[in-house]
Amino acid sequence: MPSPLPVRNGVGPTRLRVPTSGPWSTIAEYVVARFDHMDAGTLYQRFDAGEIVGADGGPIDRDTILGTHRFIWYYRDLPVEDPVPFHEKILHIDDDLVVIDKPHFLPTTPGGRYLHESALVRLRIRLDNPDLTPIHRLDRATAGLVMFSTRPSTRGAYQSLFEKRQVVKVYEAVSARPAGWDPDAPTLAGHPVPVTYRNHIEARKGELRVIVDDAREPNSETAIDVLGSGVSISGRAVLHTILRPHTGRMHQLRVHLAALGIGILGDRWYPDLLPESPDDHSLPLQLLARELEFTDPLSGMMQKFASRRTLQEAPIPEQAEQHR
Repeated sequence: MPSPLPVRNGVGPTRLRVPTSGPWSTIAEYVVARFDHMDAGTLYQRFDAGEIVGADGGPIDRDTILGTHRFIWYYRDLPVEDPVPFHEKILHIDDDLVVIDKPHFLPTTPGGRYLHESALVRLRIRLDNPDLTPIHRLDRATAGLVMFSTRPSTRGAYQSLFEKRQVVKVYEAVSARPAGWDPDAPTLAGHPVPVTYRNHIEARKGELRVIVDDAREPNSETAIDVLGSGVSISGRAVLHTILRPHTGRMHQLRVHLAALGIGILGDRWYPDLLPESPDDHSLPLQLLARELEFTDPLSGMMQKFASRRTLQEAPIPEQAEQHR
């Protein structure tokens, strides 16, 4: 659905579905109830100022009757936003595609307490392109490759690559080395390495973590192999893995490694949800989107991109035990 509001300072408007009936007499009353954690007076002021609009771009005032609009649009406003002190690097840019190397802690798109501090908004301003749109996403905690479309006319061609699973994705991860690890006869949770792990993952609205249901048919699959084991620069005994997801479920790699007893270092959600705390820049999630490979839908040429980042807790090369 096209937005009646343009991108402003790199930030696109937010669309909200409004019920056509309910215990609220006006749209403004519904919005105040929907966002009850916000000051009601401030929200009503936004309606009075004409900052909330309908599909035709016309302002919706505080007396607009519920049911006259199915959707409303507005700009999110964050009074305080913590800066992310890490920066994306552009690896490739042409008329249709931008590929970046995203750092840990930077969201791909605005969300939660991050708006301007997201890769999308930074790049829209940096490249002066309000049409820039991510073709896929990485979690805020994950570093590595992200692709963006530069223009609507060719966006669908690249999006369809991911929908049809025609993009080869390769990740790296570092975990604590499991007890009893034998590099000459490697196993993970009783499975000989390499392992192809499958389970059923479901993301539910309002839930931070995905739900794993072992009674249902698997809908996620990851091929996992070991690059090596050893000691990291911080002195941790670690296991370095390479991951090739065949599906793209939310948190899939984090869930699969945790299920195999090698939860990723720096992961505060899996296998256990730890209390919320400020970002620990000394130990980012040790997960990296390392490679993307696909046949370009426009040129027919093979495209392959590789991250230039490394995982800080990977085994020190001279001390690493190579997987045999």
